[in-house]
Amino acid sequence: MTELVIERRFRGPATSGNGGYSCGVVGALTEGEAAEVTLRLPPPLERPLGVTGAPQAIEVRDGDALVAEARPAEVDVVPPRAVTVAEARAAEARYSGDIDHPFPECFVCGPARMQGDALLLRPGQVDGEQVVATVWTPDASLAGADGLVRPEFVWAALDCPGAFAVELVGRGTRVLGRLAVRIDARPRAGEEHVVIGWPLGGEGRRQEAGTALLDADGRLLAVGRAVWIEPRS
Repeated sequence: MTELVIERRFRGPATSGNGGYSCGVVGALTEGEAAEVTLRLPPPLERPLGVTGAPQAIEVRDGDALVAEARPAEVDVVPPRAVTVAEARAAEARYSGDIDHPFPECFVCGPARMQGDALLLRPGQVDGEQVVATVWTPDASLAGADGLVRPEFVWAALDCPGAFAVELVGRGTRVLGRLAVRIDARPRAGEEHVVIGWPLGGEGRRQEAGTALLDADGRLLAVGRAVWIEPRS
């Protein structure tokens, strides 16, 4: 058995890991070009979590409690279109998180975080479309020696835009239940990219969203498919 730790910097809610980052750390333990991670509990911060299983079926536990499961997967979502950097920057003006954000310290999209400490994504609705978009220029601290952003941060970037996409169809506060990601090419630190999200439908408390990461020329680098759950009141 091995262990992993989610550092407090990578929180989503104040007391648990950001779903996308946590899924990325766990998904990296599988084999294959893409992985699917299901979160069974909010990932605890700052304590060792046990990892067991073969690369085809990973389990992460906090003591006896199952936190996450991961397996190889196929991720076949197709973005509705390539959103330009200019369109994404305009969409950021409609980012609702500045007004009402359930998790303002979220590593990915929290407005209370500081430059250099978080991704600071601001997904807003593209004018007249059921798509949200934001510009992402990853800094060097997120990259390896080759200058390419590490996979867990690509997973993180593909997380929260999906939540804001679900918001377009009138859903309330939501938490990540499952995320599947396929990375075709890792983004380069210091360069502008666009992250988009769009609703994929659902039923009741369960809604799905697609997300995609594109470079400034519109080339598709990575895609994600997420299940979002509205907590019971």
